[in-house]
Amino acid sequence: MRIAINTRFLLGHKMEGFGWFTYETVKRIVQSHPEHQFIFFFDRAFDPKFIFADNVEPVVLFPPARHPVLFKIWFNISVTRALKKYKADVFFSPDGYLSLKTNVPQINVIHDLNFEHFPQDLPVSARNYLRNYFPKFAQKATHIITVSEFSKQDIVKTYGISENKITVAHNGASDKFKPISIVDKHIIRNKFTNGEEYFIFVGALHPRKNVGRLLDAFDKFKNETNSKTKLLIVGENLWKSEKLNVVKIQFEDDVIFTGHQTIDDLAKIVASAKAMAFVSYFEGFGIPLVEAMNAGCPILSGNLTSLPEVAGNAALYCDPFDTDSIKNGLIQLDLNEELRKDLIEKGRIQSKKFSWDHTASVIWNVIESYVKK
Repeated sequence: MRIAINTRFLLGHKMEGFGWFTYETVKRIVQSHPEHQFIFFFDRAFDPKFIFADNVEPVVLFPPARHPVLFKIWFNISVTRALKKYKADVFFSPDGYLSLKTNVPQINVIHDLNFEHFPQDLPVSARNYLRNYFPKFAQKATHIITVSEFSKQDIVKTYGISENKITVAHNGASDKFKPISIVDKHIIRNKFTNGEEYFIFVGALHPRKNVGRLLDAFDKFKNETNSKTKLLIVGENLWKSEKLNVVKIQFEDDVIFTGHQTIDDLAKIVASAKAMAFVSYFEGFGIPLVEAMNAGCPILSGNLTSLPEVAGNAALYCDPFDTDSIKNGLIQLDLNEELRKDLIEKGRIQSKKFSWDHTASVIWNVIESYVKK
């Protein structure tokens, strides 16, 4: 079997959400099935570390696809031609984008439909492309994989897709996320917060991540408690127009923007936090929740979309649109050690429901079943 895979988000210099999903699932699939041939479609020069086994053939397709106009060229022309040239039996696309010009069976991963519900959060060009093309991708797909029951039902309702056409494969988290020693925690805290305890947010600085309200709530928290606990923001602006990092807050000296961190450093930063504040108002899954649970970090979570599905009883929940609700959650987690211990223990149990091994297995079963038809 010859399986073509969209690997354009495997970037050697910096990996984000789609890239890590691709890396964790595709690496396992390739290495578990040496009897099959895999063709990786990159849109630029690739790092050899992403050629996971001898049964991978890397192919660079022009042009680099990072703009709506280039998306159309890359998927509808370059990918279409390559599927034919390399005699692919199936095309797997971990970021959801498909060719509308091929008859080769295609399986995509639609992580969420945030752009349908909050289009104002995206730049106009990206918003228009996603809202125009993702309904077409959903119809064109031979089968759709998504990352939560919430997202499955959202796709069914929003695009009128049959439930039978959609399979849920929950995300996992890197095994680098695990509890660390008190000594190591002190080292991390000394590096980032002059030794003080901190709350942590992890994610791209996208409006739906709700960092603006988190900052407002943190100001209220500091005013009400006079706590020394700081706030660490780990992530970068998703869009150049995003300005969350210049929101005016009173306690700006207690908010540290670290920018992008390597996964090794991030795992230690999460494990050293007093609690994670992940108060997004829209998520298809929310991998940082699983990372926090694995690392022994208690969680304050938004109570909407997929987040309660992921965190279960292992989080303290808040209304992400209410800064007082967020503030009250921060206060509870800052002051109540027993609550933190309880959430950590529940998180240890809840996190066992999620693994990249399982995600990859579910995806492979879908791929294999459609190629055999």
